[in-house]
Amino acid sequence: MSAASSSNVLPSSNWLKLKKAIQPTRNKKRQNSQQNNRKSVSPPSTSKVSIFPRGTSVTSLRRGTLEHVDLDTTEIKNGESIASLRKMVLGMNSYQPSEAVTGKYLAIDCEMVGIGLEGSESSLARVSIVNFKGAVVLDAFVRQRERVVDYRTKWSGVRRADLGEEAKPFNEIQKTVADLVKDRVLVGHAVHNDLKALLLSHPAPQLRDTQSLAFKHKLVKSRRPALRVLVRQELGISIQEGEHDSVTDARATMALFRLHKKLWESGFRAVNTSIKAKSKNSDALPLDTDSTMPKQKRSRTTDDNMRGRGRQGVSSGLSTVVRRGKAVNGTKPKERWWATLSDGSSGSKGTLRLSMM
Repeated sequence: MSAASSSNVLPSSNWLKLKKAIQPTRNKKRQNSQQNNRKSVSPPSTSKVSIFPRGTSVTSLRRGTLEHVDLDTTEIKNGESIASLRKMVLGMNSYQPSEAVTGKYLAIDCEMVGIGLEGSESSLARVSIVNFKGAVVLDAFVRQRERVVDYRTKWSGVRRADLGEEAKPFNEIQKTVADLVKDRVLVGHAVHNDLKALLLSHPAPQLRDTQSLAFKHKLVKSRRPALRVLVRQELGISIQEGEHDSVTDARATMALFRLHKKLWESGFRAVNTSIKAKSKNSDALPLDTDSTMPKQKRSRTTDDNMRGRGRQGVSSGLSTVVRRGKAVNGTKPKERWWATLSDGSSGSKGTLRLSMM
């Protein structure tokens, strides 16, 4: 049979019935796929994206994460109410302006953004400081001098709008923090990173690093436990699930410190007490009439046995001019010149002169 004759052959009745049965199924599948594609591509939203509420915990905004948290528990651990600490971390406590005082203890946390090549360098973007009760003492954004490549919003919670004109210069933030933490105990989680970002230093006896203290007192096996791990283990709540909040992290750090304050503070001496004791001892030292230096300290410099200083009040008795050098005009230097030194019988103490020839 030729190709022309085969093209004129009509389909059989069985083939027509089978085609009618298959066609609706294909059309139905095509319609379903088109509907699914329409659902996956949602129209652009005209509503404005809400800015992350500052000073409020991300966890507290997610009701699902609070369903299994007991905020009414009567559990007391190391003299602290677990329910009260949980509420403090989650930002559920309200504070009066009078409660936002510095006090002896302050907790700090900082957030960074990425600058430089591919945002690999970190730059300070936000600083938060809370007091012993968790009240915010300082929460400020830092104006950037270089172009921000990566805002790291997923971890920092910082957005472009936060670093606008309302953000403060780095020098101003640095001075404010330095004045706040001066002569106070600074609490932080890996606090050396926060101080490094601020280009500040703080006396070691006045630093409380919850990361190192937790390992030192065997709360965890890791030398560098994450803050969220410690908070989940010690307080039974979750933080840092999504965007981080430096206020929440500072409160969590202070809550951990308060929970173990008695044990952790046992390894530190009272700095103020030692300074006062030292000053009292120095004031009690008798002073010499000729100098303001204490007698006890001056005795080291006036020791009679010190070499090269001679004995106090004793004259050397030298009155002979000592001439040293090569022969002049054929005259050799006198032999045993030291034998002619005066024995002091003349009564004159004299002086020693050295004549170089």
